[in-house]
Amino acid sequence: MEVNLLDLIPEQKIKFEESGDGLITLIKPKFKNKFLVKYLLPRIKKPNFKIKLDQFGSFVWKQCDGNNTVGQIANLLKAKFQDEIDPVHDRLAVFIQSLARNHFIEYKNYES
Repeated sequence: MEVNLLDLIPEQKIKFEESGDGLITLIKPKFKNKFLVKYLLPRIKKPNFKIKLDQFGSFVWKQCDGNNTVGQIANLLKAKFQDEIDPVHDRLAVFIQSLARNHFIEYKNYES
């Protein structure tokens, strides 16, 4: 069965911070292993990776709320940034797939 990326509904799965200018920083723990989390994380200064998103990535991240499809997010991106974001579908597809591959989002309406 083929799945159309534009029909999928992305939902955030990690913590994030929003700065005063609206830019998003994703916060990903360095370890998931229970032993490492319990014994190693308390000993290191920076227990998380911080990934800073630009204005486009931040906008997309805010739309990954479990309500909007990727197609709807593409339309919102085009409306807000117009020609600045072209080709919108190609750029969005690469970004969304990267978020999913790194387990930052999951697709709410997709069973793998």
